[in-house]
Amino acid sequence: MRDRASDAVEEMDLPGCDPGRLERTYAQFALVNRAVAGWRGIYRSRIRPRLSTASATSLLDIGCGGGDVAVLLARWAARDGLRLEVTAIDPDPRAILFARARHATADVTFRQAASAELLEEGTRYDLVVSNHVLHHLDGLQAFLAESAQLSRGTVVHNDIRRSPAAYALFFAGSWVLTGSYIRRDGLTSIRRSYTAAELAAAAPPGWTAARHAPFRNLLLHGTPDGGHPDRSAASG
Repeated sequence: MRDRASDAVEEMDLPGCDPGRLERTYAQFALVNRAVAGWRGIYRSRIRPRLSTASATSLLDIGCGGGDVAVLLARWAARDGLRLEVTAIDPDPRAILFARARHATADVTFRQAASAELLEEGTRYDLVVSNHVLHHLDGLQAFLAESAQLSRGTVVHNDIRRSPAAYALFFAGSWVLTGSYIRRDGLTSIRRSYTAAELAAAAPPGWTAARHAPFRNLLLHGTPDGGHPDRSAASG
């Protein structure tokens, strides 16, 4: 766990992976994200203060996977009486097909697209977010540049923070997630992910890396309180 396993491959990313296991993986993402991704706190501290009852705020979720995070953000805003228009994109057609079928009644627009395509269209959003995307990327700098250009305001990339404790706890707790790629790929994801110090060093100027519980890194752009709610990443 000392070094990032950037060459490790997650099975669900392979074009020939089993469709049934992949669908169960997308379905189980909703459970995992609710349990450990920390989006409720991120919504309260970084998204809700930027929303309004009077005018709609646009939000883009890049690499939405099964769509559960986008749906949660839209649902929380609606419950708070705030106007939020959510667009969720993923370049993988399998993810978008699942998200549209699973969340057909949700007030979220799902599109099969990459961030570069939206830039070509000239589209911009008030808020841009992603969940568990950064550790997948070989071209981190290009992705960050695109997401910053797509945003008129705040960008929040939420990803795993690599540590032996995170690996051990996920190994111990994920055995119940059967019939999917969650357990094996989740452990690979932890090995591929950044420490807080690594992410701070990899990010270009204008970005702030912040630690977020549990075992999360936030990479922030255009956010005045970049180190909140935990502390700015000065150490792993």
